[in-house]
Amino acid sequence: MSARPNAAVTPATPAFTSPAPAVVPAAVAPAADPAATAAEPVCAGPLPVLGRDVTVPLVTGGEVSYAALDYAASAPALQRVWDDIAAYAPYYGSVHRGAGYLSQLSTDLFENSRTTVAEFLDCRPDDQVIFTRATTDSLNLLAGVLPADCEVFVFETEHHASLLPWQRHRVTYLDAPRTPARAVETLERALADREPYGPALVCVTAASNVTGELWPVRELAAAAHAHGARIVVDAAQFVPHLPFSVRDLDVDWVAFSGHKLYAPFGSGVLAGRADWLRAAEPYLAGGGASRAVARRPDGGVDVEWHTTAARHEAGSPNVIGAYAVAAACKALTEAGFDTLVARERLLIEKVRAGLAEVPEVTVLSLFGDDAPRVGVLSFVVEGWNSSHFAAALSAEYGIGVRDGLFCAHPLVRTLLGGDPGEAGECGAPEARPGERSLNAIRVSFGAGTPDEHVERFVRAVGELVRDGARWSYRTENGRCVPDRG
Repeated sequence: MSARPNAAVTPATPAFTSPAPAVVPAAVAPAADPAATAAEPVCAGPLPVLGRDVTVPLVTGGEVSYAALDYAASAPALQRVWDDIAAYAPYYGSVHRGAGYLSQLSTDLFENSRTTVAEFLDCRPDDQVIFTRATTDSLNLLAGVLPADCEVFVFETEHHASLLPWQRHRVTYLDAPRTPARAVETLERALADREPYGPALVCVTAASNVTGELWPVRELAAAAHAHGARIVVDAAQFVPHLPFSVRDLDVDWVAFSGHKLYAPFGSGVLAGRADWLRAAEPYLAGGGASRAVARRPDGGVDVEWHTTAARHEAGSPNVIGAYAVAAACKALTEAGFDTLVARERLLIEKVRAGLAEVPEVTVLSLFGDDAPRVGVLSFVVEGWNSSHFAAALSAEYGIGVRDGLFCAHPLVRTLLGGDPGEAGECGAPEARPGERSLNAIRVSFGAGTPDEHVERFVRAVGELVRDGARWSYRTENGRCVPDRG
């Protein structure tokens, strides 16, 4: 009988506790402001994260604590997650087929992690949770299991991870809507006009990685189902900030990445309906995906594939990565989304209010200034190249933000008044200080962000616009960097 990972390993060594299934808070619908609560919770401080004590040098002299404001790219790991991983690491073993004590223990931990993620997402009882490398891997996996005659509908506003995987299928790209209601109307028209009538999939983000704005997922799911289509949601920017309910939103699949959910290592999730996953050939062929393999008399090979999530998890799985994702799910649930959301709303308002005081700053928005959002905002500064501005924030203030097109080129081009069909590169291949470019600056934050980091950012934006950079910069390998002579 396998050892249970929530029991002490031996009396002589420290025990570790695997992430038991989390208790999910009440489902939240993004149709209304999901941050609103009946009683305003008390806002606690930031959750402890790795790197909170790191200092970085300034080109102007001295050092300052690093202000990590690039959560939308990769959030720092929660200290709690790191501690859980460190506690488990001595007991690491191969999973599923090992007879040894540590292998059995690791197998239980891996499968318990799957249960924890399912609870965190409020999945239906028959949904499958598949561990992948990231959101990109999850959506490419789903693209590989779609029926051969499936048509895909995707808005041009998507991150490339959800915009590009469908190339092997018939794809209808939808124009950027300027209101949530228009998004639903656009989808309904496109689905009503499709011919021939067959299987269809809608792919949409839950929260934009460029503007942070929330999309009307429930209404889009209802529209998809009314026209015989299914829907997959890219929740990479949503689940680190708000509770997500597969059951309540009535979506068919959801995908997200661990590295945006305060978990280190390369692990992601695809969760949802099992039928298309079971009917398709494995995403990867190999050990773990196969239940039985035998040679045929004609010299070929007969394979019986698993019908469980293992069907699409060939090879030795990233056990520590899966455990890290589950530990993050549990940590956020126990911290309480009401408290986390309330504090993040204050940070969002602080950033928006500070940027509004600088006339040269334009915050990018698809649905309008009043649209509910998570802690992700993109902007441009009149008279500044975005790469130059981001470089000055880093070199002179110790603030890490992101500049470019954020792997959402058509959306950023549209928001900046360019042609969404125009080819462009992230970064600043021709960037010169003071020269305008069709790139933007993104600031993003979350549960581990101290107030001081946001306050420093707002102050730095005002000072740079008012006084200019205190250092000279040049372009090097497509990036604006301090000129050190």
